[in-house]
Amino acid sequence: MSNLHPWQSGTAAFLALGLTAGTLAPIVSVAPSFAQSSSFSDVSSSYWASTFISELAQRDIIAGFPDGTFRPDAPVTRAQFSAMLRKANQAFNKANKRGGINFVDVPSKYWAYSAIQESYTTGFMAGYPGNVFRPEQRIPREQVLVSLANGLEYSASTTSVLNYYSDSSSISSWARSPISAATEKRMVVNYPNLKILNPQRNATRAEVAAFIYQALVSEGEAQIISSQYIVDTTPVATDFTIPAGTVIPVKYVREKILVAKEDEKLPLTLTVAANITTADGKVLIPAGSEVVGELRSSESGAQFIAEKLVMNGKQMNMSASSEMITTTETIRKGGSVGNLVKNAALGTAAAAAIAAVTGDRAIATEELLIGAGSGVALSLIQRFLGRNSVDLYVIEPDTDLDLKLNSNLVISTK
Repeated sequence: MSNLHPWQSGTAAFLALGLTAGTLAPIVSVAPSFAQSSSFSDVSSSYWASTFISELAQRDIIAGFPDGTFRPDAPVTRAQFSAMLRKANQAFNKANKRGGINFVDVPSKYWAYSAIQESYTTGFMAGYPGNVFRPEQRIPREQVLVSLANGLEYSASTTSVLNYYSDSSSISSWARSPISAATEKRMVVNYPNLKILNPQRNATRAEVAAFIYQALVSEGEAQIISSQYIVDTTPVATDFTIPAGTVIPVKYVREKILVAKEDEKLPLTLTVAANITTADGKVLIPAGSEVVGELRSSESGAQFIAEKLVMNGKQMNMSASSEMITTTETIRKGGSVGNLVKNAALGTAAAAAIAAVTGDRAIATEELLIGAGSGVALSLIQRFLGRNSVDLYVIEPDTDLDLKLNSNLVISTK
């Protein structure tokens, strides 16, 4: 192919598979003189593109030759591709985007004249400079993909997807963005090697059939076919195991948490303080993820028990716990608790205990409470009335509540 190409205009063309004149011409008439078949003598059921070919044949988008063959490895011309496009557009249903054009090398009596005109006016096909179409020119694979992507008005989110192909350097500069879009839409079918695109090689009839069918799938006009040769660059989720015993640093919105030295379970949500990564730096649990669980206290100490991990909008079960905290502070009747409760969160029972011993009922209503809330805290005050002192556990979340996994935690990431 010369340095000129029809895709520089910015509107690519969709060619269609299959139709030439003469003794080698496949059957293409709208109303053929004999019934068409979706099976061909040279396309066995085990042939890599057999399903693509049979599905399009059933739709009358492609056809075979009078001798019952399909000739899947034969090349495709731009005129043939235009003819297939005309049939496929019955499903795509793309309206005209521009007026017709008189290509100097496509006379009105040329067998594919109408198909070429339609493929041009609907925005799939374009010509070369000088109103040249080159109808008998064999079409390379990259042109087919560009025409499909541009004709269907697909745009790529990134061209980095082309790194998937081992021969990506062979893709023409004008084709890189459209082929990226085609790849993202799972329109690319590479046989026998998924990683090899062969962008400059002439497309075969089987390959064009596969590309067209995948374009129909991308438009919701065909069912998904299971084929190992469809390029899918969607990252595959990989499971990573964070082993039991791993320590996960956490933090809380307050500097301290005060809980009563008695049996109590308080709902609490902590925040992961730092990224948890693999040895090579892949983030498994991002900083800012939430750990949902309970802060449990008893005569023997206080401990946080993790139940759920919430990250990236999803939650998963988690078994982890902090060390047992036994540090206490004694609240005495008549004493000042201003510094103690400053920037602290109080468990419901702790708030009731402080209010009962100090006589400051505001403690049970104005501080940040963990648990059932101020109403319950006020009702619990009766339990602590008459005491001259009460012991509370003092927890510093940034150091006391770091979590150790009790069992392996499996993270699925892409």
